[in-house]
Order: sequence, then structure tokens, then C-alpha cells
Amino acid sequence: MTDLEHQVFTQVRAIISNEEQVIGRRGILIPLKKAIIADGDIRNVIDIVSSDPALAAHMLWRSQTASCVSSKSSKNRSLKDALVRLGQVNIYRYAFTFYLKERLDELPQPYKKLVYGYWALTESIATDAVDSLHMMEGVDINPDEVQTLALFSVFGEIIALTAFAYLNAESEESFPLSIIKSLIDNQKQTLTIEAFESLGLDEELKDEFMIAHNLRQTRDPNSPGLVLRRVLSMRNQLLKPL
Repeated sequence: MTDLEHQVFTQVRAIISNEEQVIGRRGILIPLKKAIIADGDIRNVIDIVSSDPALAAHMLWRSQTASCVSSKSSKNRSLKDALVRLGQVNIYRYAFTFYLKERLDELPQPYKKLVYGYWALTESIATDAVDSLHMMEGVDINPDEVQTLALFSVFGEIIALTAFAYLNAESEESFPLSIIKSLIDNQKQTLTIEAFESLGLDEELKDEFMIAHNLRQTRDPNSPGLVLRRVLSMRNQLLKPL
């Protein structure tokens, strides 16, 4: 690593450690996390999600994309139905990715275009992972757990590029894109793990992410990470290739 790369690497990691700077809009996420940790009445969670109509609509959409229910009578007809079915951990993961995507909309070019490429890849991986799950037999895996996990498939790249955009916006000198490309190529695992640790995501998500990227092994046949690992391997996206 060159001196300049090391300088940028240090500064990018500092930005990643600042949860509010990376995610931005915390007005919903903070009380939502508190309500989930308290493990109280689901009505509190419903009220918090309902306070942002855009988030509520997103939750309904995500719930339908993961469940792939063909019968109209079985589909979630209300936000309450959707949130009860999703479970509180998945609710927070979906909300986190929703506000992360909202934050990405604010990035200047060319970072916005580049990070949108990663986001499109993430959505595509999520679709493939859920489709793969629905073709499997003899497993008991929640499709929303597969989808929420898959939405973090290239989490490190997205967060690192976002942090680099903020760094260049605040710095007196402009660092070339080749610097962050080199860091993503060579320090992806470090950046990703630090992002998980800094941004308050649940430990189970991190564990399954490690399984998905072949950084940890499991004998659990119902691991969402194993479902995602197959998709990531086919797309050459594993942090540790098979």
C-alpha cells in the first residue's frame, strides 16, 4: 500500500465508523432499533414504520418480493400483516437498506453512478438468492432472511465508495478514483467487517454474511448464508473464493 493509499484508507475507515454520517437519516432507525431491542409490542414497531409512508410502502413491497406467494388471499393486505410476518430483525434490516439507498441518492457524480452499479448488483443477487431458495427442497429457511442477507452482499464496496465520496467532498485536495478502486480490490474484507461492526447491525446478519462469503463454515443445512454462497460463487463475488 502506498503512502497515499494508506492515508485514504485511514480516513475512509474513520468515516465508516461514523454511523450517522454514513446512513444519515436516523429519525426512524434509532427508535425502531430501540423498539426491537425492547422486544415489546409489535404495535410500537408498526407505529414507527407507519410514520414514514415511503418506508411503509417499501416494507410491503419487500415482503411480497421475498414471499413469492401466488395466492392473492395469502398476500399481505396490510402493513401490520406484512410486519408481523417479516419479524422484527428483518424489519430493521429492510429499513436500514431503505435509508442507505436514500442516502446514496444524495451522492454527487461520478460516485452516484458507480454506487448505483453496486446497488443494482445487490438487487440482482437478492433476486437470484430468493429464486434459488424457492427451488430448494427439504430446507426450512425464511425467504426474508435470505433476501435481507443478500441485500448486504456487496455492503463493503457500497459503504467504502460512499465514505470516499464524503472524503473527497470535505477534503481540500481531490483523491483520484483509482485510489478507492485499489482499496476496494485489496482491502475489501477489512472495510466490510468494519462497516458491519460500526453500523449497529445484528450479529446474526454478520455471522451469516461470513458464511455466505466462505469466511466461516457451518453445518446448519438451514443457513441462509449457504443459499447466498452458491449465488455469490457463481457471480465470482465471494470474499474468499471456494
